[in-house]
Amino acid sequence: MRTISVIDSHTEGEPTRVVIEGAPNLGDGDAASRQEIFGDRFDRFRSAVVNEPRGSDALVGALLYPPVDSTAVAQVLFFNNVGVLQMCVHGTIGVAATLRHMGRIKGGRHRLETVAGDVWIDVQDDGLVAVENVLSYRHAAQVEVVTERHGSVRGDIAWGGNWFFLAEAGDRALSLDQVDSLTDYTWDIRQSLRTQGVSGADGAEIDHIELFGPPSRADADSKNFVLCPGKAYDRSPCGTGTSAKMACLAANGRLEEGQLWRQESIVGSVFVGSIRESQGGVIPTVRGRAFITAEARLLLDPDDPFRDGIRD
Repeated sequence: MRTISVIDSHTEGEPTRVVIEGAPNLGDGDAASRQEIFGDRFDRFRSAVVNEPRGSDALVGALLYPPVDSTAVAQVLFFNNVGVLQMCVHGTIGVAATLRHMGRIKGGRHRLETVAGDVWIDVQDDGLVAVENVLSYRHAAQVEVVTERHGSVRGDIAWGGNWFFLAEAGDRALSLDQVDSLTDYTWDIRQSLRTQGVSGADGAEIDHIELFGPPSRADADSKNFVLCPGKAYDRSPCGTGTSAKMACLAANGRLEEGQLWRQESIVGSVFVGSIRESQGGVIPTVRGRAFITAEARLLLDPDDPFRDGIRD
């Protein structure tokens, strides 16, 4: 019987599961080299941790390793129901809350190593966490994609730690009772981007689709629906998506350095973002709060037919 110890949290509604004991040995190296080993050799571990029956499509996992630079607090690798992620802001906030819960960090500013680059977390006394994300930028503006079932769609392609296609929702209601139709629409966009060869820089796959429209909350500037790579929607306002959105706003001259941007999620939670100018784009900061929801030991019984999770 193999055991894996985890701490679960949610960040503005979106769950994170941090593995604190039982992670595979990925050797020494930077986050990119460790992630390559993890993706190539330990996909069953990934699935066992986040997929059903122990997890769900919305769950993001995180592995903690010693950093290459000893001044960083940890190296973090993120993964979801279908593979690895380069960066995850809601997950970073969850990691920060978990490290604080474990007594490994206190309030203040700390650095984390990720595959997308180093990020900074600022942990406040009230539990709010600000993540200074990686350089974010708009790659292409108003790109037209002809979908298979929903006609032509125009949107921006932007990097915020993951690749996004961002489009206006138009007359589509961004509400929970429309999740099925929104998922169908954004999945059609995702598949059409792939079949038509529309990509990010250096041919990178665009695996996140973000729709945005008017907010439901009076204290928000916008509301979004984000479809993640594994066809699950983001319950939070999506931190890398908020970063990509702010990069597009800045490119259009609609967001100034230090100006706050309040991004509402499909479930009504909010991230508060801001930017500072940087060569090639902007450095976004995204603020939100995570809550610890469980401490658990996952049990992997060798006789369990779904020991490694339910996989496609």
